[in-house]
Amino acid sequence: MRVAVAKYPVGEPVNFQAFADKQSRLLQEAKARGADVAVLPEYLALELAAGLAPDVRGDLRRSLAALQPLHADWCEAFAELARRLGLHIVAGSFLIESGPERYRNRSYWFSPDGASAYQEKLQLTGFEKASGVIEAGDALRVFGFGGRRAAIAVCYDSEFPLPVRTQVEAGARLLLVPSCTDTEAGATRVRVGCLARALENRCFVAQSVTAGALDWSPALDANTGEATIYAPMDRGFPDDGILAQTRGDQTWAVAELDFDALAASRAQAQVANDRDWSGQLAPSLQRALYEALD
Repeated sequence: MRVAVAKYPVGEPVNFQAFADKQSRLLQEAKARGADVAVLPEYLALELAAGLAPDVRGDLRRSLAALQPLHADWCEAFAELARRLGLHIVAGSFLIESGPERYRNRSYWFSPDGASAYQEKLQLTGFEKASGVIEAGDALRVFGFGGRRAAIAVCYDSEFPLPVRTQVEAGARLLLVPSCTDTEAGATRVRVGCLARALENRCFVAQSVTAGALDWSPALDANTGEATIYAPMDRGFPDDGILAQTRGDQTWAVAELDFDALAASRAQAQVANDRDWSGQLAPSLQRALYEALD
């Protein structure tokens, strides 16, 4: 299975058609490189705010409300691209209205056969909490495709081990991470989270990112990080856990994922975090003993 992750260059599409044309061009590039799965970044839909009036696009609450009528077109466009290209598409995220002035950060998966599913972001960043309108999702999902199982962890969710572990225990061996960070520290946190999830679960992790700057946008004003595909840091895989990574102005990082080799690596592993996971759950380790040394 060949997976492509985007270092997505944010821009200013004048309308939805211009946005859809951009997606078509970029996803055709991924398909031309042999991708079976393509992952776009978190907050992708906020690029559509470029076509709104200046006083609306610079206001998160107003722009989210103004983007809701485009949701059906969004789903239709990506569903058609998945069918036409024969490509599984994780379409970044769309902040969908869940109640009056309440929105959830939803990442959709569109498959070539017309099926679709989604995972909502479960943990909110400080920015999202401060917005006063974004709320957390409340369900954890695993997706079956091509005889494999995969899961989505939206950006910050990749930094939390237990929900991802639940997805892995449900059969996921590929974790897809649409992300958006605006500082180098943020990019480091998500990268370290992805590396840790690959290590402790013996799974592949594919992270997409945003790139560039939109000064008028409350969420896409600054963007950092590199699109990367990770593997466990063990025998049979790169020492640094990096299978592929963008550099400079590259848009796609692409890697062939060998799930049979991943499973076989357990027999020759230097460490077995995935199998030894239960050791940390021993009753005697659930409480630390205090000892005074002075």
